[in-house]
Amino acid sequence: MEEIGFWVAAVIAAALVGMGKGGVPIVGMLAVPVMALVMNPVAAAGMLLPVYVVSDAFGLYAYRHAYDRRVLGIVVPGAVVGIGLGWATASVVPEAAVTLLVGVIGVAFALNLLVRRSVVVEQKRAEVAPGLFWGAVTGFTSFVSHAGAPPYQVYTLPLGMAKAVFAGTATIAFAVINAVKLVPYYALGQLGLENLEMAAVLSVPAVVAVFAGVWLVKVMPEKLFFRLVTWALMLISLKLIWDGAKGLI
Repeated sequence: MEEIGFWVAAVIAAALVGMGKGGVPIVGMLAVPVMALVMNPVAAAGMLLPVYVVSDAFGLYAYRHAYDRRVLGIVVPGAVVGIGLGWATASVVPEAAVTLLVGVIGVAFALNLLVRRSVVVEQKRAEVAPGLFWGAVTGFTSFVSHAGAPPYQVYTLPLGMAKAVFAGTATIAFAVINAVKLVPYYALGQLGLENLEMAAVLSVPAVVAVFAGVWLVKVMPEKLFFRLVTWALMLISLKLIWDGAKGLI
């Protein structure tokens, strides 16, 4: 019975990863919490990282023509620096503290959008300094707790990108981030042979879910899409606050 429960959770988590790579807002962040129901969260993060990477490849293909080159050119270098900082401080910074901070930032930003009663804004140019900062925060939090989406959204949501470009830019940015994370995760012993074998099996439902996610993004009205992004950011951030506070206590 326990084995059945594990596989049910694993397939659901893989499908969430795939739908996230297909552009559905933030659902990929639910994958580790789902797996944490049946195994150690750290081990779950290590096991799912290869699934993220495989799903990224199909997400990259799906959104190969829809992305913002300038945003990627700013966010990705910052994220790489953030990953390096996360690796360097892996034994010093409590994961729970980072999780709590990311949750607070996400809730504050989502509330700001909801109070203004508008989640679709006019398109504007991506600024370098804020992008490098939030990119670094994205890389750091993604490395430490797989929670890179909220800080990434804080920077990108106000830019007013079209929904396909928004989804594609996020997919490409996190594909690079996840690929870079393979090196420190391997160095820290979180990518064993057993994890890779499990990831190979779970990649099947994940890949199917990528294309399901792409379809959903295409048919979803733009205002609904960004409202969903905002509420997903709020709910996930509240969950992060709960997890972080519980971990610190």
